[in-house]
Amino acid sequence: MSAPEVTLYALPHSYYSGKTRAYLRYKRIPYREVVSTLRVFHSFIIPRTGVKFIPVIQTDDEVVIQDSTETIDFLEQRYPDHGVYPATPRQRLVSMLLELYGDEWLIIPGMHYRWSFWHEREHINEVLENFGLLLSPRAPRFIRRLAGKRFCQPFNGALPMLGVTPRSIPAVEQAYERLLDQLNAHFAQHDYLLGGRASIGDFGLIGPLYAHLGRDLYPLALMKRRAPKVYEWVQRMNSEQPRYGAFLPNDEIPETLLPVLRDVFSAQFPVLRDTVARLDAWIAANPARQKLPRVIGKHRFVLEGVEEERGIFPYVQWMLQRVLDDYRSLDAGERASVDALLARVGAPDALQIGIRHRVKRERNRLWVET
Repeated sequence: MSAPEVTLYALPHSYYSGKTRAYLRYKRIPYREVVSTLRVFHSFIIPRTGVKFIPVIQTDDEVVIQDSTETIDFLEQRYPDHGVYPATPRQRLVSMLLELYGDEWLIIPGMHYRWSFWHEREHINEVLENFGLLLSPRAPRFIRRLAGKRFCQPFNGALPMLGVTPRSIPAVEQAYERLLDQLNAHFAQHDYLLGGRASIGDFGLIGPLYAHLGRDLYPLALMKRRAPKVYEWVQRMNSEQPRYGAFLPNDEIPETLLPVLRDVFSAQFPVLRDTVARLDAWIAANPARQKLPRVIGKHRFVLEGVEEERGIFPYVQWMLQRVLDDYRSLDAGERASVDALLARVGAPDALQIGIRHRVKRERNRLWVET
């Protein structure tokens, strides 16, 4: 086996660690994984990144990167074979949209199915034992479970900030089960989202669909029962012997993905648009503050006809900017092709979002771009 070229600091059950790990395996990048215990956080992660988040990668030439999207973009430059960004406009844009959807929207069902089922003892005990890895992977399971009850509190308590409440839970489950049905139909015909090759969209979806929804016992049973083809895709995405085919020819977007895209635009995009507007107002009202907080307040959103409240997360705008920048870089013919696709999914004006105050990631924090 080749000597590791990347060290991945992660946890087995971590949402974005699942995304980064799957990418490393797919690209066959030699890596070793370090379990991110509290000792590792305090001895390496926090001193080297300035933040308390995983995954983190460290290359053999001492480059350290914390964000999963920035990690993939960096590694794409070093390991260009089997690139995950399609060269054609519709496929590239769709793959970036689905990365945004997986990273920033599917965290809603991901967190719900992890933390709303305390009455499912086998499920919650395993979740707590996973969080107990922060203490030590060598600790007995019952010790890890006790430690996990303490370590999990910030995550368990995050549900209302994501809009997961007793009122919205039926809508969260309805939307997620429909997504499972849609993706099950899609993966019955295609190995990956855009054919025989994984795209950045696949890696956006694998974070929630593996680490939370395809690994925790309760949602794993649901996935296996309701969407076995999605479960097969999860296994494929985590394989250490990946399949390398090709994206579909002629910039084709599979018909089986169109229902997913309709839901992306009808459910997530109203929140994205309002996030941009609320962040614009916040920046105008706080001109002296260049470093942005993780949350700047709350706003209303609607899911499956149910109205609820959730946090406003500036990071979401940073992810959206990537999509809008790609769209605005297209020439007239490419944009016409993308616009025709948007019209087919009922979102002809979805990417006509104006951003007055851009944001940037620097030193692993979010800043107003000046």
